[in-house]
Amino acid sequence: MADFIRLQEKEAKNHRLKAYIAKMSGGGHAPSRTNFADAITGAVGGLLCIFVLLCLTNYTGAPWLMASLGGSCVLVFVVWNAPLSQPRNIIGGHLISAFIGLIMYSLLGSSVFSISLGVGLTIFFMALFGVIHPPAGANPIIIILGGYSWGYLLMPVLIGAVIIVIFGLLINNLRQTRKYPQFW
Repeated sequence: MADFIRLQEKEAKNHRLKAYIAKMSGGGHAPSRTNFADAITGAVGGLLCIFVLLCLTNYTGAPWLMASLGGSCVLVFVVWNAPLSQPRNIIGGHLISAFIGLIMYSLLGSSVFSISLGVGLTIFFMALFGVIHPPAGANPIIIILGGYSWGYLLMPVLIGAVIIVIFGLLINNLRQTRKYPQFW
């Protein structure tokens, strides 16, 4: 009887493992490509946003640009109608993630642990507050590795995110087929 129970437990364990691995096979279809007009809108929007932020950086000598804002441009101008591309997600996600990065750097310095904890906490709080914005997940890494101070929260984080939202409003709504934002 004990052998029979062990055999059934082993079969059940094998079944769970096979079911778990089967989830990784995908099975759906990849989304279709973006049409030409959407690709052009994305390229122009991203080009203009980054160009303006770089010009402001060169003109003032202050940092108006950070790498994660490039990812935000992709979302705002290519998938403008996605929940993760909306103004509250862009601004809120960047602010929360930068704030967490600055706290981690202030408390723990630059270390494997502070960076890892910063990204984990960023994901947790963006999800908790409903402002998930994937590019913002990079902010703790940028801030901790760069050793930035609290002023970084205002510029480039807040001002950069707001500039992208403003360009998103202006450029996306030039197209008849677009309405941006979907919600505030």
